Amino acid sequence: MAGTANHALAGSVAGILGIAPVSAAVERFPDGELRPVVGGMRGADVYLVQPTSPPVNEHVMESLLLIDACRRAGAAQITAVMPYFGYARQDRRGRSGQAIGIRVVADALASAGMRRLIVTDPHTTALEAICAVPVEMLTAVPSLARVLGEQVPDEAVVVAPDLGAVKLAEHYGALLSCPVAVVRKTRLSGTRVVAEELVGDVRDRPVVIVDDMISTGGTIEAAAEVVAGHGAAPEIVVVATHGLFVASAAERLNRGMIRRILVTDTVAQRPDSGMPLDVCSVAPLLADAIGRLYRNEPLDQLPARA
Repeated sequence: MAGTANHALAGSVAGILGIAPVSAAVERFPDGELRPVVGGMRGADVYLVQPTSPPVNEHVMESLLLIDACRRAGAAQITAVMPYFGYARQDRRGRSGQAIGIRVVADALASAGMRRLIVTDPHTTALEAICAVPVEMLTAVPSLARVLGEQVPDEAVVVAPDLGAVKLAEHYGALLSCPVAVVRKTRLSGTRVVAEELVGDVRDRPVVIVDDMISTGGTIEAAAEVVAGHGAAPEIVVVATHGLFVASAAERLNRGMIRRILVTDTVAQRPDSGMPLDVCSVAPLLADAIGRLYRNEPLDQLPARA
């Protein structure tokens, strides 16, 4: 079943599996309320493909209502396929009085009737411990690395734009047989980031900046300025699983020093963004996982299991 967040991805997944996606009508009242309507699903094993991409709140609410509608229509089991899982950054309290958004959303999905969750490169692996139902965590890194390997020179350096991305950068570095450098940053606000220093040598070498997601582009912009200031070869490559590109991201990233941005289709992309954007599909990865789960086969052999 396809939600409204990414019809194209759901269609691609269904096509690989050799089936037709089930349509769900999402009616909207004048005040903005959503009322999804689904067909007969009695006894069915339902996989709802619905990344909670921007607008996050709307897509989360739509997911909750679609899951509830499937449950009330008699579905035997409902798996939420959310390749991009919103609120994953809110996995701890930075100060007193804050909510832990990831826990609230995970509990709400389980209460609505979700019995299993599939995600791709979540911002935090704590999701599996937080969620009350089984979570299958996939990664698009091998697929993205294969694309990069065809075009990135052997002398390239993989750069983590902050300390939180070091493990990810090491994963890319191992797959590409490239050394890793790290930028240390300080976040001033949701949109402002200051990068302060670089650990590693990038002088006269091609650079690949990696992250799990690009939101406003502030972190990537700051990292690109730091590596450029340390003498990196021009035309930087940026790669991330989730390309949200909100606020002024397109303006920040559409600069001469960034030659190419590679993301996946976990979030639907606009063709008129103006950015040097390439998209690698996660549909084969999701279809493989769904097929194995439906056939009650283990996912341990899945090539891109997190």
